[in-house]
Amino acid sequence: CTSPSTPTAPTPGAGDRFEPFTRHLVDAQLAACGNIIPTIRSIYRWQGQVEDEPEAYVLLHTQAQHVAATIDRVNAEHPYDTVQILATEIADADPAYRQWIIDETIPPGHH
Repeated sequence: CTSPSTPTAPTPGAGDRFEPFTRHLVDAQLAACGNIIPTIRSIYRWQGQVEDEPEAYVLLHTQAQHVAATIDRVNAEHPYDTVQILATEIADADPAYRQWIIDETIPPGHH
């Protein structure tokens, strides 16, 4: 079952900063694909105040077995103290796409 992991980062230029990070995860075969959305608007409560900030968003296409390693990598390299990382179990997917994710990511311990 595949799981996307979805960190955000501050803008401007956050989408550009996500490019090397996302490319590294794909090169390392922790993710088969990363979609970078350069600008989203986030309204959230942080330290008792409501914030309204532009951010970048990345959606990583991977297997559930890679989520922990991806979370570790994001937390090590991300500028936020508390990073938005969500993993969503996929109930169903196009069989060919699911197989592509499996083929393009490697089992843990084989890096």
